Amino acid sequence: MVSHIRTLRWQWALPILIGICVLLAIVIPRYASAINQIPTPEPQPGSYGVQATKTQDPPTVAASITSPGANASFANSPITVGGLCPNELLVQIYNNGVMVGSVICEGGSFSLQVSLFAGINELTAIVYDDLEQAGPVSNIATVNYTDTSFTAFGELITLTSSYGRRSAAAGSQLTWPLQLSGGTGPYAFSIDWGDGSDTELKSQALAGLINIAHVYKNAGIYQVNIKVTDTNGVSAFLQVIAVSSGEVTAQNAGPTEVVATPQPAVLWIPAAIALALVPVTYWIGRRSQIVSLRHKMLKERDSYKEE
Repeated sequence: MVSHIRTLRWQWALPILIGICVLLAIVIPRYASAINQIPTPEPQPGSYGVQATKTQDPPTVAASITSPGANASFANSPITVGGLCPNELLVQIYNNGVMVGSVICEGGSFSLQVSLFAGINELTAIVYDDLEQAGPVSNIATVNYTDTSFTAFGELITLTSSYGRRSAAAGSQLTWPLQLSGGTGPYAFSIDWGDGSDTELKSQALAGLINIAHVYKNAGIYQVNIKVTDTNGVSAFLQVIAVSSGEVTAQNAGPTEVVATPQPAVLWIPAAIALALVPVTYWIGRRSQIVSLRHKMLKERDSYKEE
């Protein structure tokens, strides 16, 4: 009889142990998955950084100038230059070997305004990829420009730059060096930075190397239009591309997917369920064991009577 009671005690403890194991099996893995990852430490003095460089072949397809046609003549400047190009590449227009404008190729074509020099102008186009690798040179479109205001040679204004595209991080200053030649000072600049900000007005006393600067608030690619006019009303025009790098915001990008962070408090739901099941499991196990023990005792009693 004593052995039966000891067996019954051990059988009562079994459902409790099972319930505890179920509880631990549910809570521990889920709680461990909710632990935040260790953040990346900030760079410390004496630490080293690793930088990777993306490599790719330069463009192999050249742009082509379809407008203006060869040997066209113009009495006004700037003019519109257009043509075909590999999509999404930067197209830079050169006039007599000098960069006079740039634009991003969209839909396989490009169009932009460029200023002309007095006399013969040989226009060419060169495409550049994101790594500033140049593609083949386009066909040459030769045009002639005659100033209808009979401005003497040397008084025409030319505005050029060595850069068809410049970049800076969003929130930091982007500077752009320009080369202003000809005309009579003082000069008035009108700069549209392409980001919706007010047109910047700037005055310059003398020709030469001039730096303009702007701070883009948001990341993106912007078309910059620059116009300069001298004291006699003679003007020149330059169109270039500015790139503001950094995190894209909701103002210049589509909706951003928001990923919710798991909350440890939710883990108490399965824990509470498991805890609530412990008495039920205990009751079922105990009931089954008592019935089994009763049958065993009745069997022993019957055997005793037969003896």
